[in-house]
Amino acid sequence: MMALIKVLDPTARRMDDDASPGPDAGALAGKRIGFRLDQIWRCWDWISESWAEKMRNAGAEVSFWRSTNRSGEEGEAQNQSLQAWLATIDIAVVGLANCGSCTGWTIRDAIAAANAGVATTAIATRNFEDFAHELAARGGRSGLRVHVLPYPLNELSREEVDPVAQAYFAGLLEVMGGSLTAEEKAA
Repeated sequence: MMALIKVLDPTARRMDDDASPGPDAGALAGKRIGFRLDQIWRCWDWISESWAEKMRNAGAEVSFWRSTNRSGEEGEAQNQSLQAWLATIDIAVVGLANCGSCTGWTIRDAIAAANAGVATTAIATRNFEDFAHELAARGGRSGLRVHVLPYPLNELSREEVDPVAQAYFAGLLEVMGGSLTAEEKAA
C-alpha cells in the first residue's frame, strides 16, 4: 500500500491576501502625515526631515514616531504606542528597510498602518526591495506600496544624502498617490 505524502509549498500566497495598495494619499494640504523612524539609519532621519519640510510647505501637519525595542514588555508598549500614533495620522511613510531585521520591522509596521486604513508607503533601499515585497505578501498585504531608494545610503555623509532626498521626493509622491496641490493631482 502506498502512503500519501502531503507536500506544502512555502511560497504559496495567503488566501486572505489584500493585493490593494490601499487609499491614495491625495493632495497633502490639510493631511496629517506620519514618518515612522527607527534607531539605526541616520540617512532615513535626514531624508524624512527633508521630505517632511516639503510636506509642511504644502500645508500638511507632520509627526514622527520612532521604533525602539520591540520584544517583551517594551515591545508590547511599543505596539500600543504605534497603534495610538496611527490613529492620529492620515498618511504613513514607514522606513527604513535597509537590512534584514529592519526590513521585517518596517514592513510589519507598514502593514499595521495599512490595516488601520491609513494611506501607507514603506521605504526600502534597492538591495531590500524584493525582500520588502516578499514580506508584505507573506504578511497578507501584497499590494503594499514600496518606494525604493538607492543603496548604500547610511555610509554617506549628510551632504551626499540630501541630493538623494531631493531626487526621490517626486517618486515618493507618485508611489503614494499623492500631490503637493489639488491642481497637481488633477493634471
